[in-house]
Amino acid sequence: MSARERILGRVRRALADVPPGEDAPVERDYLREHGKRTVEATVDLLAENLADYRAIVHRTDSEELPYLIMRLLAQRGPQFVLVPPGLPPEWMSAADPTRVHDREVSTARELDQVESVVTGCAVAIAETGTIVLDGSPDQGRRRITLVPDHHICVVRVPEQVVSSVPQALGRLDPARPLTWISGPSATSDIELDRVEGVHGPRTLEVVLLG
Repeated sequence: MSARERILGRVRRALADVPPGEDAPVERDYLREHGKRTVEATVDLLAENLADYRAIVHRTDSEELPYLIMRLLAQRGPQFVLVPPGLPPEWMSAADPTRVHDREVSTARELDQVESVVTGCAVAIAETGTIVLDGSPDQGRRRITLVPDHHICVVRVPEQVVSSVPQALGRLDPARPLTWISGPSATSDIELDRVEGVHGPRTLEVVLLG
């Protein structure tokens, strides 16, 4: 008997006395956030934890957002910037680089020629400094935020900001392709030498749009 057959056999035996269609609901009586905060305090905590993960945090309003994105891209000097299909057009209205649209036929080699990507997000978690993408039209496919070296992510404040992971899970669809981002790409070897950019962008800039 193979290991797979043994494991499946144990699962079948464990479920043998469970009536079909009568699965007990999952209890979710655990702590959902660590203390009550004002909206302002929650957003400040998000900014603090993002910065702790070496993300670069900016705050702006809808009127200034196009000019901020223009300046951030100008500082990097990219020739091309990747844009998801549902990104609000006004966000890029002042930017100069040639826009490359998220296409299914684009290869990894083609995406590697693009220096920057601008996206929205699904939700941002203050307690962990985490940005979650779910592949919605303003975020595009997962790969477009993993290949370019520079990612600008816009978070709508306060509607997309939550305090904790349980609160974020309540907003997310588990059937969607979720990408959880806590700062720029980073890893460490056995000597704890930090290396950035191995699994994604070396630079993450988060714009808190309020």
